[in-house]
Amino acid sequence: HGDSLLLDALKKILKMALPFLPGNSFDKNLGKDKFHKSHAFDYRENNPVFFGEAKPGIGGELLPGQSPYKNVSSFPKGAGGEKPAWVAFDKQVLRFYAYFQETVQEKREELYRTRYCSILFHLEDDTIQVNEQKAENSGIPQGTLIRRHRIPCPPPNDDQFYTVEDFNVGNQMVMYSKIFQIVDCDVFTRNFLRKLGVRVRDPLDLPSDPYTEHREKLAATMQPLRPYEKLDTLKQFLEHDRQVLRFVCYWDDTENMFGDPHELELHYFLADDTVEILEKVLPNSGREAIPVFLKRAPLPKEPPSLHQPGVQTKKTVLNVFGPTGHGGRYIFDAHKTGAVHTDYYHESDLCIGAVINVWGRKATVCDCDEFTKNFYRTKYGIVRFEPIKIAQPPPPAMKREFPPYNGIGSDEDSLSSCLYLIPKPPRKDFERFMDKDRQGLDSNILRFVAQLETTRPIDMDRRFIIFYYLADGTIAVYEPPQRNSGIIGGKFLERSKQLNPCNMEGKSPTQSPIYYQAEDLYLGGTLELCKHRFRLIDADEYALRYMENNADQFPHANISLILAKLKGPASSHISMVKTAFSEVDTEKKGKLSIEKFRTLVRGLSHGLLNEHEIITLGRHYGEHGTPPLASLIPIIQQDLRRNNYKEFQKLLNSLSPHATGGSVYVEQEMLKYVCKTLQVPLSDQLIDGTIMNCDKDSNGHVNYHHFVMFLNWVEHPFDGAAVKATPRWKGSWTGFGDNRETVTMINYNALLADLSSQL
Repeated sequence: HGDSLLLDALKKILKMALPFLPGNSFDKNLGKDKFHKSHAFDYRENNPVFFGEAKPGIGGELLPGQSPYKNVSSFPKGAGGEKPAWVAFDKQVLRFYAYFQETVQEKREELYRTRYCSILFHLEDDTIQVNEQKAENSGIPQGTLIRRHRIPCPPPNDDQFYTVEDFNVGNQMVMYSKIFQIVDCDVFTRNFLRKLGVRVRDPLDLPSDPYTEHREKLAATMQPLRPYEKLDTLKQFLEHDRQVLRFVCYWDDTENMFGDPHELELHYFLADDTVEILEKVLPNSGREAIPVFLKRAPLPKEPPSLHQPGVQTKKTVLNVFGPTGHGGRYIFDAHKTGAVHTDYYHESDLCIGAVINVWGRKATVCDCDEFTKNFYRTKYGIVRFEPIKIAQPPPPAMKREFPPYNGIGSDEDSLSSCLYLIPKPPRKDFERFMDKDRQGLDSNILRFVAQLETTRPIDMDRRFIIFYYLADGTIAVYEPPQRNSGIIGGKFLERSKQLNPCNMEGKSPTQSPIYYQAEDLYLGGTLELCKHRFRLIDADEYALRYMENNADQFPHANISLILAKLKGPASSHISMVKTAFSEVDTEKKGKLSIEKFRTLVRGLSHGLLNEHEIITLGRHYGEHGTPPLASLIPIIQQDLRRNNYKEFQKLLNSLSPHATGGSVYVEQEMLKYVCKTLQVPLSDQLIDGTIMNCDKDSNGHVNYHHFVMFLNWVEHPFDGAAVKATPRWKGSWTGFGDNRETVTMINYNALLADLSSQL
């Protein structure tokens, strides 16, 4: 900037010194490469307009007498670097102190008013904000006088805006018809303007405001209309703010009629010497749960009587002279003659064992918290804080009783009307449902064959299938139709939870009901469903296997418990037991048939073992034979036909890569895995029975072509006319023995060996 000014001055000197002759003057066009002419006409709102006054001449040079058009502030290259202004001067503000005067009409105290303000110039975008300093009791809305925006210059340059070149100490700024006189600026503004090459003037004096001086004179001569006595409580508040002494108190009100012992908590606030008492209301105490026993206020030691208005005041005022009321002179009585004093509880009056008079109620201080102990230990030197035990008997336990079941809906639905004002549906055991819901071929349903315990001949031959759903503990009963029986079969009992009358004997009808559980169902046991007694006489293979796998839940299928029962009778007569088994075993093979084993064990146990426990013994020590192929294939193909399974070629293709050495034999575990992966709708027992009847090599690998041929009911249907199949009753269960593991013989020597080892 300084070099350009020096060059212009040099040109003026040369023009004045040399004559205007060829060769003695500078060529203006020398080195110039722009010779365009700015257009002076344009369209605004579809109207031709001439606006060439501000346009420069040839090549963008200013015409004679034309001033440059100011749009934004221009800074030297050294200020801010090469970054744009909104980055280089971000959050940089120039602050100028100014004032403006306004005329006041028809007022004797002042003819004009001086208003002080500060002008903020934001360097990043040339915006200006004017803030007026707030004066007390001015009656003028002060604060932001002009919001931040770009302010135009006064006419005739109202098409231009103020820039940083227009600001300096001593300048007058006209903004929206108000003349602001700049008198000073801050240190940052002064240094910034100097870096721009601006000579900043010295600060000017601020003119005084006549009205402000008038108000100050009035304030100096004003006296309070009432006598004033200073009560200094700020020091106590600042030292002890939020410091509270907590005591545990006890008020025994049992002497009064319907009185109870009350446990209280006293809070003493050190900031203002006030007391607050809270009551601990126990649940089901019969009292309204209002925690605030005494609201926060100074607590008098003796309840004062009710005084007349004006008797009890904080100050005593004496009339010195003059009439009463306006015109009199008053002073305070330092001795407070005739004042009524009330003695309040102080922190020094509170200690463990002290009896406090709470408006006529005697409360004993029994204990305090750790902060209170430290406070008294530091200030008063008290060391011993032995708490007093509150001899309060515990409240009697309230036994909740519910009305008996009314027979409408389920028991849980009726119980919800007693628990809630608006009945809610009973909550289901979702975790049990997710754990015991049907998963693939694992149905989680226990099925039993039952018969009625009755003396009616027509009902003796009826058979029922009882379903127990492990997912929710519900029971359903289905009666298979029998030809020429005169009884229509089908659904006998809707799926629902059933009460166990054996467990409900001797209990109150208001107690929670007890339903049949899975362990209540076993062979030989009885169920009472809707006034009908059923005896369980058989179960399917899945039910027996599930009970044996979960022996800790089903004691009748727990082989350890069964052997423990047999150990008692056999402990003293083990030789007689061995002799009995050997006499029945005429062939001396160490094995017995099922019927002989059942008869012998029932006699030796003397009724200690039920039917289910005897069957568990037989299954544990029995030898499982291979099921006949003629009775197995019709069941398998009928299950596949019912589920419309035809993916036999896909089954062959999946088994082919697993064949050993390019043969047609695969491992048994791999065969089961592929069947499970392809979701073949057959149980594990049926697949195992089919594998037993398939062709095998020396390593025990199964011929998968032979296996798929047994399953393929489309190309190799089995002629079931030659085989008398057992009638199917419900679902995938076919009744007795057709889907059960076949136990041919029972090894009683293994049983005797286990009994001998436990003796």
